[in-house]
Amino acid sequence: MDIFLIRLLQFMLAIGLLVLLHEGGHFFFAKLFGIRVEKFYLFFDPSIWKWDGSLFKFKPKNSDTQYGVGWLPLGGYCKIAGMIDESFDTEQMKQPEQSWEFRSKPAWQRLLVMIGGVLVNFLLALFIYSMILFYWGDTYIPTKNMTLGMKFNTEAKQYGFKDGDILVGTEKGEFKDFSADMYRDLSEATRADIIRDGKAMSITLPGDINLLGMLKAEPSFVRPLIPAVVDSVMEDSPAAKIGLQKGDKIVGINGKPVDSYNEFTDQLGILEDMMTEAKSQADSLKIRTATIVFARGEAQDTATITLTPELKLGFFVQTIAGLYKPVTKEYGFFESFPAGIAYGCNVLKGYVGDMKYVFTADGAKSIGGFGAIGSLFPPMWDWYLFWKMTAFLSIILAFMNILPIPALDGGHVLFLLYEMITRRKPSETFMIRAEYVGFGLLILLMVIANLNDILRWLGYM
Repeated sequence: MDIFLIRLLQFMLAIGLLVLLHEGGHFFFAKLFGIRVEKFYLFFDPSIWKWDGSLFKFKPKNSDTQYGVGWLPLGGYCKIAGMIDESFDTEQMKQPEQSWEFRSKPAWQRLLVMIGGVLVNFLLALFIYSMILFYWGDTYIPTKNMTLGMKFNTEAKQYGFKDGDILVGTEKGEFKDFSADMYRDLSEATRADIIRDGKAMSITLPGDINLLGMLKAEPSFVRPLIPAVVDSVMEDSPAAKIGLQKGDKIVGINGKPVDSYNEFTDQLGILEDMMTEAKSQADSLKIRTATIVFARGEAQDTATITLTPELKLGFFVQTIAGLYKPVTKEYGFFESFPAGIAYGCNVLKGYVGDMKYVFTADGAKSIGGFGAIGSLFPPMWDWYLFWKMTAFLSIILAFMNILPIPALDGGHVLFLLYEMITRRKPSETFMIRAEYVGFGLLILLMVIANLNDILRWLGYM
């Protein structure tokens, strides 16, 4: 429960900040051009019976704007006078046009009002990335420094990779670290540069490997090879009961040889699959009963033990950061801005490139809702990871909002560009209908995303 609350607090803080600043972008340009803003709300405030839906609200003296917090945490809104938006206030649109209304302003001013939120979110992401680099620097482990090499799945081995190969780069350039960018480069590469047994060589690749398939495969396409060497043992665990000690090496489980911790966890994954077929407690107990072979120096020992209900033996190995010395690149204050801009643009490029997988069957299943987003935050409060995740969400929010879908900022921008090119405004009837269609699509997408979260939680996906 503590982990859930920590992640929930981080999620709410990040989303609240991003929504406020996004709506603040619309608010800024509206006020700049003398457009009246009637309401500025964090979260939505649909009324319930006689309650107007506000958890908190106030209206400063001599102000046209009511500020508040709604009860429905699905975003926020800035109600701009004379504009067809998610409030669906059609009555106002029937009244004579006023000079302080959105609809009375030139198209270029209305365009700036509509892109204000996206602009703020994008600039915010670049600023956060810049400040992360300035304060913490950029710490990573170059793939070429992972001297133990990598562990590859069956598909990767069909292309010519072997366990222990050290990934160096592709024809696009050298890999910086083991990350999603590395996977993207491999998926599009026609050549992979590696080090095998101390010798540099290259492997020919097709150039169109499915990225989503690489990431979702079990085991995944490639992972850093981690030795199955015990670093510490949990008290009262199965590992402690069979006498495992620091420095012991797991070499087999249930008659299957183990050459790495990766292979050991793969074998536990097979047991997890078997557990789904268990029909009785006796079946489960049989699956949980494992024979472990471990080495201590030159000697080997074999022990039979019952794994935990979660199929854990109860020991830890060295992390990647423990196996290799990280490299840290530090940035001065002014140096951090171009570096942060480059980092943010690279994140946006990768996200936009990955969008093509959303329109596949596996991609649709990978869409996540609030639960999936919340789970991306760390289980303990870490300001570095919090700000990095907040910047990433800000990039996503900017990109998603600029998509040319009615009810989103991008939909309004599309209609405004049409007006600026043709010198004709879309009719109010058309705009209202488009808003309803767009809003319906967004609700449908939200339902699908959160349904996927529920199905994953129940174990059906």
